[in-house]
Amino acid sequence: MPNKKSAERRVRVSERNRIYNRSWTTRCKNVVKKVLQAVESKDASTAVATFNVAQSIIDKAVVKGVMHKNTAARRKKLMSRRLKTLEQGQSV
Repeated sequence: MPNKKSAERRVRVSERNRIYNRSWTTRCKNVVKKVLQAVESKDASTAVATFNVAQSIIDKAVVKGVMHKNTAARRKKLMSRRLKTLEQGQSV
């Protein structure tokens, strides 16, 4: 329990930020899972559409300071590699 008024304020602010960051983190994880599920089901059109949405959401999380830019790049790279293997498999 904080002893000073400023410390009490910091507890409130950090809890608010934790909830905000957690919601964005969950949102990013869920959209990545949707892309990977679409790739697993070999549904190229859905995978491409959800990939575009996922990129947007991940980029917004970076702008808001929830996710580091290198983490975002790594997640987008993972999704694009999986998507590329799906496209190569269908073109053969």
